Amino acid sequence: MFYTFFGDIMERQILHIDVNNAFLSWTALELLKEGATEDIRKIPSAICGDEQKRTGIILAKSMLAKSFGVVTGETIYQAQRKCPNLKLYSSRYDAYKRYSDALYNLLSEYTYMIERFSVDECFLDMTTFLMGDTLLAKANEISKRVKNELGFTVNIGLSNNKMLAKMASDFAKPDRIHTLYPHEIEEKIWPMDVSELFMVGRKSAEKLYKFGIHTIGDLANFDKKFIERKFGKQGTMMWEYANGIDESEVVYKYEKSKSIGNSITLPMDVDNKEKIESILLALVEQVTFRLRKEDRLATVAAVQLRSNAFKDYLHQSKLEFATSNTDTIYKAAKRILSEMYTTQYPVRLVGFRVDGLVDTEDSQTSLFNTNTPKNDALDKTVDKLKEKFGYGAITKAGDMNVNKYMKFK
Repeated sequence: MFYTFFGDIMERQILHIDVNNAFLSWTALELLKEGATEDIRKIPSAICGDEQKRTGIILAKSMLAKSFGVVTGETIYQAQRKCPNLKLYSSRYDAYKRYSDALYNLLSEYTYMIERFSVDECFLDMTTFLMGDTLLAKANEISKRVKNELGFTVNIGLSNNKMLAKMASDFAKPDRIHTLYPHEIEEKIWPMDVSELFMVGRKSAEKLYKFGIHTIGDLANFDKKFIERKFGKQGTMMWEYANGIDESEVVYKYEKSKSIGNSITLPMDVDNKEKIESILLALVEQVTFRLRKEDRLATVAAVQLRSNAFKDYLHQSKLEFATSNTDTIYKAAKRILSEMYTTQYPVRLVGFRVDGLVDTEDSQTSLFNTNTPKNDALDKTVDKLKEKFGYGAITKAGDMNVNKYMKFK
């Protein structure tokens, strides 16, 4: 799947985020908050539906428990026979939702195109939100932030479609980042058992075995029409997945974010304020576009700079009034930059974020609100063009197209 922006073809950039051992990790964090001195992720432990009943089912297990042969889905009785020292803990679904929401809120700083695939998995369409950065750089940044800010780890899969990104995130765990692009499927997944292909269940795998199809590569190179006759629409899907084909979109819905932001790691250090302002304009445009898409206004703006010595500087300022207007927020961003960038130093990352978000309908009219119907109309017109032709179709930054601008001279 490709996006076309005024003749320029862009390959989709998809991330799949999968929390490592979510139920056990999130339970461990809750217990530590409550004063526990032992991290259950580091001992033989398991999460179960009802620890009082020996017929209860194991929902998640630690790596040490796994080393004893404990598996998800077996009864507590079976698990304890394998691991007599196994410590059991009940599920905490309210806490799981909080951690899931915290992850979503962090990811929403990178794109609004997020599909919650399950409580601990998300797809992100980053195609028009890389701002000249690479998908791998964004994945590394997300991985570090989740670990440092939320306290758990994730696996991240990178590809140009959802299915391949999902399979990539299932490779070696935990806390890993993997790619799986079409040119890599022959090496990385064709040798795998066909049962490991996404959406191939046990019964389908058993039927495929009977036809001499044992690996994903066998399926990919088998006669497609034969597979379709035997499996119908599911056969088409399985054959296409085996060949790395998936045209499905990231299905997202707008959820209220606590903050919206983006950042870009520059290919070359910059020590020129005017160039940093130009980069800020591109970031502000993207952030305000998302504000308006969510029908929200910002009350706080923040600028982040990271030096080439990896020292972070973050300054923020309260806005005079709640707004989503690009020009108004850009003026605030430039003011913040002037206050914090008094001594020139090489900058390798520029970030911008808005906080204190409020719903448009709940905001109070300010006497100092300089937004005019003309400004609002211009923003809305630009937004419509972005939606119709793609985000990169038109920007107030004009020739400062980020991908082009990154060829600093």
